[in-house]
Formats: sequence, structure tokens, C-alpha cells
Amino acid sequence: MMKKIMAFGIVSLVLLLTACGNSAIEDFSHTDQRGEELSLENLKGTPWLSTFVFTNCTTVCPPMTFNMASIQEELAAQGIDQYKIVAFSVDPAVDDPEVLNDYLKKFNVPDESKWHLLTGYSQDYIAEYAKDNFKSFVKKDPSSDQVVHGTSFYLMDKNGEVANNYDGYGDVPVEEIVEDLKELLDESE
Repeated sequence: MMKKIMAFGIVSLVLLLTACGNSAIEDFSHTDQRGEELSLENLKGTPWLSTFVFTNCTTVCPPMTFNMASIQEELAAQGIDQYKIVAFSVDPAVDDPEVLNDYLKKFNVPDESKWHLLTGYSQDYIAEYAKDNFKSFVKKDPSSDQVVHGTSFYLMDKNGEVANNYDGYGDVPVEEIVEDLKELLDESE
């Protein structure tokens, strides 16, 4: 019974935190799956989609990554190519660049060059960064190798501000995300 109450509490907190957003995020500079540094400054001027995943996730991350690839397919079908996809690993001790690269290869992504799966920071850092910048929950489960985290996708504008957030796991609004990204591109012209 106590586990159910704790699980309900965690899920409630995740939903509460991910309902917030629409703010500028703090600068970062981390290593991606190619071993290259990516910073907020590198992303300025381009809208980007962001999320939180980890490679040995047994629940939400594979569907979320598949869903992000589906969004990319729709972007490609509409001829949209001015964007990036940034996924912060919530298990950076395990997810080094090689592991992240192998993970991404499991998915049929239309253009891998748009993806940046980030690592190179501590567990405490990503928990705080997710909370402070995306209002998202990240907590390493002390009784397993899993990490509890939010399942939102975030649309970031060209200035690194959260423009919108969406369900990235269940009922993913692909068309809405594509339309919102198009609007951001139109604003920057």
C-alpha cells in the first residue's frame, strides 16, 4: 500500500511540475552522442525540441524516442529542416556518448544529424537542471537501475525559451507540434 501511495505522489509531482513552463533556460554545455560539445549558445537562432530520456529505460523512453522520430518524419514530409532535437540523459553515469549513439541507432530517425543526446554531467546536476529549467521531475530510483522522470516534449524558441510543452509518451500531438514549430520559424524570418 505504501508503494502505491508513494508512486501516486511521484506521478502527481511529475504532472504538476511538467504543467509549468514557458521560461528561458540556463546556459549549458554538454557532450552529445558524437562526442561533440553542444551548448545553449550553439542552439540560439534555431527552434528545437527537447526531452529527457535514458538508454536502459524499461518503460517510457523507447516510446518517447519513437514518438520524437515520428515528429521528425512529419517535419521532413513538410520540408521543414531548420530545427534540432535535444535529449538530456537522466542517467549520465551509464549514458556515455557511445552508449547514447548505440541507443539512437535502434530507432529509425530520418536525420540523425538533427539529434543531440546529451551527457557529461552528474545525476544531481540533471535533477536540478530539469526542475529549475523545465519544471520537470528527475529522480534516480535507489532500489533499481531506473530513473523516474517526466515524459514531456518541450518546444524551445530561437532564444532558448520554452515556447510550449506536450505529452511525449501517450497521446502525442504531432500535428500541433509541427504547426507550433512552423510558427516559430515564421516569426524568425
